[in-house]
Parts: sequence; structure tokens; C-alpha cells
Amino acid sequence: MNIRAQRVAEQMRKEITDILLREVNDPRTKNATITSVDVTGDLQQATAYYTVLGDDADVKAETQAGLDKASAFIRREIGSRIRLRKTPELSFEYDSSVAYGSHIDSLIRDLNRNDQ
Repeated sequence: MNIRAQRVAEQMRKEITDILLREVNDPRTKNATITSVDVTGDLQQATAYYTVLGDDADVKAETQAGLDKASAFIRREIGSRIRLRKTPELSFEYDSSVAYGSHIDSLIRDLNRNDQ
């Protein structure tokens, strides 16, 4: 990813977070935290990665449905906030790296407890 795409991705992450907090009234999206955004080099597509509180699969599915439903609105809001020739197509994906990191952390803590 080039420098411009990185800057656009970081700005989009900030704007999506703000839009979810202030503009989107869907209760399914209130537990979502945007962790990162990846933008293609030509700025045509963007993927926003999110996490939710808890490990419940139903909550993840509801959050995904809420974000998918709000994606057109979020894209329109981003278009009005960020000056780009064309606003990237926006998709949302669950970020499993946070859960994986938490799992690794718990394994390390268990190993440390067993050593003592």
C-alpha cells in the first residue's frame, strides 16, 4: 500500500468510528470497534476490520448485518467528509486477530502460572 493509500485508510478509520458513534442509530453496531481499514492502491475499494465485545457468534452476526446495512450510509458520509475523486466501495470484515492475540496471551499466562 502506498503512502497516500495509508493516509486515506487511517482517515477513513477515524471517520467510520465517528460515524458509527454519532450518526448510525442501529443498536446492532454500537458494540463495534473499527480496528483498521485497508484501501487498495487505486482507492477504489476499502475493507474496514472491526471487533465486538464478547465472543458470542450471534452478536458477531448481528453486528455484521448492521454494518452491512449501514455501509451505503457510511460511504455517503465519508464522501462528504473526505475529499476524494471517488469514494471507495466499503465492506466490513470481522477482525479475528484481536481474539487470537487474547488467546495467545491467556496461554502465556497459564504457562507462567504453571511454572510458579
